[in-house]
Amino acid sequence: MKSYWMEGREGQLHIDMRDVEQPQVGAGQLLVKVHAAGLNRGEFIVGPGPHGGLPQAKPIGMEAAGEVVAVGEGVSGFAVGQRVMGRCPGGFAQYGLMSPLETMPMPPSFEWAQAAAIPVTFMVAHDMLVAQGELKAGEWLMVNGVSSGVGTACVQLAHMLGAKTIGTSGNADKLLKLKSSGLTEGIATREPNFFERTQAITAGKGVNLIVNTVGGSVLAEEIRCLAYQGRLAIVGYVDGCLQAPLNIDTLHAQRLRIFGVSNRHRTPGERQAGVADFVANYLPRFEQTGARPLVDRVFPFDQLREAKAYMQSDQQLGKIVLSVQHP
Repeated sequence: MKSYWMEGREGQLHIDMRDVEQPQVGAGQLLVKVHAAGLNRGEFIVGPGPHGGLPQAKPIGMEAAGEVVAVGEGVSGFAVGQRVMGRCPGGFAQYGLMSPLETMPMPPSFEWAQAAAIPVTFMVAHDMLVAQGELKAGEWLMVNGVSSGVGTACVQLAHMLGAKTIGTSGNADKLLKLKSSGLTEGIATREPNFFERTQAITAGKGVNLIVNTVGGSVLAEEIRCLAYQGRLAIVGYVDGCLQAPLNIDTLHAQRLRIFGVSNRHRTPGERQAGVADFVANYLPRFEQTGARPLVDRVFPFDQLREAKAYMQSDQQLGKIVLSVQHP
């Protein structure tokens, strides 16, 4: 089968399509024929950060949608032929293995690309807004870098929760388009200069929850924008800034809470709990309302490098997806 691999060679990052053996299903696994796979910026980050340094050769891809072709021993609730979506290590491939703990049934009305936009992005949003952020109806959410896949998922999930959303982006047209997905107010900026505008929007009360997809360059301004007992989720650092000043007095007096969002050290049970809650309480709302995950562009399977370049150009509004072809 065809599979994409990434490795560091001669000081550079290289992505290659390889011919490899189709994986064999093991106990507690699902073998899935992949039809679409979502791109996530974090899987291509090399250098400063948790993955530092050029990687050894490894299959890449984090999430996919496809058809179950084999069910491993001990797995229940899934059947051959079922359309599913889930986390899929090495998902930029024609076949992949999924854990049933992080696999979801694909809504009948979804297209493959829409399903591939759910497993990582919306589960990260669920972690930030629901599991840790405890966002409530009527509260204010602010998302810096709102046009990304995670950002647009946060807007849609917040809308389901009945919350109000402020988004920042350097592109005013993107902000205008996001109004139809539930964005309440947009601030067209890439700079940490949004405090005054945020205060005006919230009548001086501040924001209850902030999602930082940008990094340390906006952290100090975000702290200023938080309301009493506000929460701040840190999920990205596309600016490459991993150090930032923190006003301890504001943190203390305002009873603020800052938390990180990563699956690296979460237990299988913790991951499963988030997936189960999303499937039970939020996934059905797409069918009920007709809403769909925002997919900006779908690239053919042989154009992963072009898809990656497009993502890193920051032109997208929503998710970028790879369509996987089969003979």
